[in-house]
Amino acid sequence: MADQRRDVLETFDNQFPDRDYKIEIVCPEFTSVCPKTGQPDFGVLILTYTPDRKCVELKSLKLYLHTFRNDGIFYENVTNTILDDLVAELAPRRMQLRAEFSARGGITTTVTVDHLRDG
Repeated sequence: MADQRRDVLETFDNQFPDRDYKIEIVCPEFTSVCPKTGQPDFGVLILTYTPDRKCVELKSLKLYLHTFRNDGIFYENVTNTILDDLVAELAPRRMQLRAEFSARGGITTTVTVDHLRDG
């Protein structure tokens, strides 16, 4: 399934590959499903990255994120999976994904994962 998800992601060439700059993308309507209860999970994803040769195309990112809509997956798992898929497609210099999930049962959860390219 991971490869099928990644196939949805499209990229375009970074027009400024010699410059370090930061791109921040906020996705305020992320949804998945709790694997224990089957209840919907809602969250805000904040993706921040420094591109190298490629940038992510936003419509494809939206379609990629929609593939999680009906999946029973824990917060930690979905956050790490999204980061891994984006790193595999973009090979960024650095990337951070912060996933802020809405309260359920009086508890909120935020999961932050980072990637820093070696060398």
